[in-house]
Amino acid sequence: MADTVLLVDDEEYVLNSIERLLACHDGIRVFRAASGADALKLIEEESVAVIVSDNMMPGMKGTELLSRVKTVSPDTVRILLTAYADFPTAIEAINSGEVFRFIVKPWDDGLLVRTVQEAAGRHHLIRSLRVKDKAILLSLAQTIELKDPYTRGHCERVAGYALMIAEALDLPEASKKDIEYGSWLHDCGKVGIPERILNNKCRIDEEDFEVVKRHPLWGADVARQAQLSEVIVNIILYHHEKFNGKGYPSAIMGEQIPVEARIVAVADVFDALTTDRPYRAGLSKEEAVEIISSLKGESLDPDIVNVFLSELNRRSDEGRRVAEAGLHEER
Repeated sequence: MADTVLLVDDEEYVLNSIERLLACHDGIRVFRAASGADALKLIEEESVAVIVSDNMMPGMKGTELLSRVKTVSPDTVRILLTAYADFPTAIEAINSGEVFRFIVKPWDDGLLVRTVQEAAGRHHLIRSLRVKDKAILLSLAQTIELKDPYTRGHCERVAGYALMIAEALDLPEASKKDIEYGSWLHDCGKVGIPERILNNKCRIDEEDFEVVKRHPLWGADVARQAQLSEVIVNIILYHHEKFNGKGYPSAIMGEQIPVEARIVAVADVFDALTTDRPYRAGLSKEEAVEIISSLKGESLDPDIVNVFLSELNRRSDEGRRVAEAGLHEER
């Protein structure tokens, strides 16, 4: 089924230009409106995946329109077209959660198309997450990983490590289930990060890192819209917070960080250390353990790190005993 994109602008040549641009791409159906009032009427009649609205329009500004769309059609992903002079308004709209992205006039054709396609992907993600089916959630996580070949299998490995910690802490079954799902989906906000950043073979610059730092917010917003549990939302939102308060996006510290997010943070860091990334090869288990130990009280909760390392050693010892027993039987 084609994704419905609604274009809103009081200037017909703008509507014509963007419609021609999007019409070249399969899977996009374009509607258009010349005012905010017309757009709201159309949204009441049609299921709209993405709305792209100019800001400076007579009668109703784009920011007001998109705020109202958020209320009447919360799954519709909202994009604001704005002039350079109105740049602060666009930033405020994004920070307040009214807008997913903004595009500056005159726009870059390629950027506009990619932004609309990313917005349509976000719309699909919200709708699919709402099903809350275990197989679908894992499949979605694996699909997100395809954006970055270096993270293939990451979500399942993180879930395995996080559940190992949760079991050692004897957490309730409901918490374990949320930790598993939250581990799978912790990076779902990366659907909004351009692949050129994700696959950069060098360490990214400060500007690109600011984009990366938005992914917990984007992911948590998607999870809220999909009505996932508060624990899952918290894992997605806070898994990059640091125990010393120097993380992102909220710079909270210690036990202000939900325990489930602290558990997933340890699992996430360990898997990141032991797997290949675009800018370095994966470390050995021994090297990763040394680094994880050094992060206690800094990035990571020291008590959770201790539990994780203890379980890691216990399982390694069990594996070694089983292997030795097998060799003994063969002899």
